[in-house]
Amino acid sequence: MKITRAGSTPSAKGPADYFSGTVRLDRLFAAEDPGRVQGASVTFEPGARTAWHTHPLGQTIIVTSGLGRAQRVGGAIEEIRPGDVVWFEPGEKHWHGASPEVAMTHIAIQEALDGVAVTWLEHVSDEDYAG
Repeated sequence: MKITRAGSTPSAKGPADYFSGTVRLDRLFAAEDPGRVQGASVTFEPGARTAWHTHPLGQTIIVTSGLGRAQRVGGAIEEIRPGDVVWFEPGEKHWHGASPEVAMTHIAIQEALDGVAVTWLEHVSDEDYAG
């Protein structure tokens, strides 16, 4: 058994290569080999969002506070709220973040395949974010 004290490690700033706006990352857990699941709490200030990205084995996000947006490539922007559980299929190009006026926090859970949990792509433009 291993107990990890979430919140006892320093928060990280979301890197500008992968996020637009102010984003805080708090790592919650990462499985040890042979496990491959990892999770983080991610807080987006109003207007902040991820770049487009994919996950080789999919991703689940669980909204814990605020008001957010999520979009799959080719789909409509969808509003996400506390309690919503969102599943992105393996390899599905998507983004997620806060609404323009309200911050949003979610728990992100994904698995790594051959050491890769995410492939980052281009930024979401302001026009695309606005819908």
